[in-house]
Amino acid sequence: MINFIWAGLLIVGFVVGIITGNVEEVTNAAIESANTAVELALGLVGVMALWLGIMKIAEKSGLVEKLAKGLKPITLKLFPDVPAEHPAMGAMVMNIAANILGLGNAATPLGLKAMQELQTLNPKKDTATNAMVTFLAINTSSVTLVPATSIAILASAGAKTPTEIIGPTIIATTVSTAVALIATRYLGKLPKYQINYDEDIEYEEAK
Repeated sequence: MINFIWAGLLIVGFVVGIITGNVEEVTNAAIESANTAVELALGLVGVMALWLGIMKIAEKSGLVEKLAKGLKPITLKLFPDVPAEHPAMGAMVMNIAANILGLGNAATPLGLKAMQELQTLNPKKDTATNAMVTFLAINTSSVTLVPATSIAILASAGAKTPTEIIGPTIIATTVSTAVALIATRYLGKLPKYQINYDEDIEYEEAK
């Protein structure tokens, strides 16, 4: 879908350029933007390598595991339907811990594993459970302590103090996560979003 959107934007831009007689300006802007993109990407390499290296050290040193242990009491309250010793709980805790530290590459497979394990607890396989919805909301909003990518972009763009974004990022992601949790709790109580498992079981037995 995103490919069609980008293609549409390009076509509209060229058509407008032709109609307004600014084809040359459109072409020059496209070339300049391509050059800027390459320069920005190359500038990101060094900074991203530094931050990813630091995060990898944190992962190997056991910092992620320690953070995960600290988060477990909270996750038990957030996911009351998931047994404490179930593999889904461990995967979710590790995923949240990795996201907090900005370890996106490590968080992705853990998130997929968590969803697979949560599906084993799902009595209605074609509908997401409350635990799945809550986990997805947390994963999407995700409190972040080290926004490595944003820092790298700011540094590449010539910002004098790119790390100043850390404070606002912590505040913004904390608020977004709180809003996401409140929304999932509120919407989950509405009849429209509640699942009647008894009716589904009766339907399956009738078949």
